[in-house]
Amino acid sequence: MIREENVYKIGRIGKPHGIGGEVTLRFSDDVFDRVNADYLILMVDGILVPFFIEEYRFRSDEVALMKFEDIDSMDRASELTGCDVFFPRHLADADDEVFTWSQIVGYVIVEVSADKTLGRVEAVDETTINVLLELSDGTLIPAADEFIEDIDHETRRLMMRLPEGLVNLSTR
Repeated sequence: MIREENVYKIGRIGKPHGIGGEVTLRFSDDVFDRVNADYLILMVDGILVPFFIEEYRFRSDEVALMKFEDIDSMDRASELTGCDVFFPRHLADADDEVFTWSQIVGYVIVEVSADKTLGRVEAVDETTINVLLELSDGTLIPAADEFIEDIDHETRRLMMRLPEGLVNLSTR
């Protein structure tokens, strides 16, 4: 059984493309292209299910046309429409050279100078030039490189040294 803490969201399946079972994949992380992965994981009716990749091609910087094994018709492909797409953390963590913000959703932020846990990352906002980490309580933390001390993939902790005023705002 695949557990949610062992994967992270990279996109969502759109509508079928053509009649042969291809689907559109709107992605926020192209890790499936950088890491040698045979499968992606889709949330189908509340269950994480692996789907083996037959082939894919990029349509744009945010959309790929994906063909999964055993999905051979438009009807079968349409059953996947709207499914969230996830990637296995262990495969992404093996690629130490490339790190994406999507990977740290679910990590705990620890402020090292105060030795205080600030919360769990629920989402990452990359819509502006300043990337923000949204914690479970709604707090936003800037994801500036100069604030990051260490990232521990094994314990899923992001060690940060934040300016004093920001820490006070963050710990309400």
